[in-house]
Amino acid sequence: MPSPLIATIEAGGTKMVAALASGPDDIRARERIPTTIPEETIPALISFLKSAIANHGQPDALVIGTFGPADITPTSPAYGHITATPKPTWENTNLLGPIQEALGVPSLFDTDVNAALFGEARWGAAAGLKNTGYFTIGTGIGGAVMIDGKLIHGMGHTEMGHMRIARHPDDSFKGHCPFHQDCLEGLAAGPAIEARWGKPAQELPADHPAWEIEADALAQACLNLLTIAPPERIILGGGVMHQSQLFPMVRKRLKELLNGYLAHPLLQGDLTNFIVPPSLGDNAGLLGCVALGHHLLTS
Repeated sequence: MPSPLIATIEAGGTKMVAALASGPDDIRARERIPTTIPEETIPALISFLKSAIANHGQPDALVIGTFGPADITPTSPAYGHITATPKPTWENTNLLGPIQEALGVPSLFDTDVNAALFGEARWGAAAGLKNTGYFTIGTGIGGAVMIDGKLIHGMGHTEMGHMRIARHPDDSFKGHCPFHQDCLEGLAAGPAIEARWGKPAQELPADHPAWEIEADALAQACLNLLTIAPPERIILGGGVMHQSQLFPMVRKRLKELLNGYLAHPLLQGDLTNFIVPPSLGDNAGLLGCVALGHHLLTS
C-alpha cells in the first residue's frame, strides 16, 4: 500500500519550501519561495501547491513546520498563527488558515525544528533512538526535544533559541535579538554573526575567530540540553552548520564544559556520534513534515 501523499511547507524566516511528497524517495514537486510579506508569500505557496496537486495528485494531509514564535496548540483560537515574531510584517499572521482552506485536507501546524527532528527520527540521524535533541542554527535558532519517542510540547513550543548562555570572554558584541539581545539566538544565529563581523557566515574563513565564539555558544546550548532532558544524540542543522569545521569545535568545547561530569558511555571519546549533522540534510524539515503527516493520519 503506498504511503500517504503530504503537502508540506517548511516555513523559514528567509525562505519557505513547499513540496508534495510521501517519503525520501518520493518528492514529487518542490519549490523554494522567498519569505517576503504575508500578502505575497502565502498566495505564492497556495499557487504552487495547487499546481503541484494538478500535476501529481491530491494530498491526504497538509503539514506546516514554521519559524516562530507560533501558536501550535490545536484548541487555541490562534492555532496556525505566527505570533510575536521579530520577522517584520509576520506578527499575528494566520499562516495555516488560508492554505488549509485552499487545499481542504486534514492539517497539522508545528515548528520547523520539531518537524526536522521528527523526520530525522523516522528516516535519519535519530532513527532507532528514543531520546534526542535538535538545534537548527540559521536566520534564528530553534530547538526540539524528543523523549521516549515523543516530541515535547508544553503550553506552546520550546524556545531553546532564547536560552541564556555565558558570553565568550573574547566577545563584546551586545547581541542581536530584539527581545533579549544576548540570548543564544542573539549571539549565535546567522544575523548575529553578520552583525558582529560585518560579513555573513558563509564569507568568513574557516580559521576566523568567529567560529571559536560560535562553537562555545553552541556547546553551552548542548550542555544545557544535557542537564535538562538528556538525549542520546544531538543533531545540529541549519545554514550556519554548513560550516563543517564547527562540528569538531563544538564537540571539543562540550567535552571541556562537561569536565568529566555526566560520565555516560555515550559521552566518552570525541563525541563524533553524539553531536552530528542531520542525515537528511536540507530535506530534514520537508521530510519531517511528511512524517508528521503520516502520524496525523494514523493517530
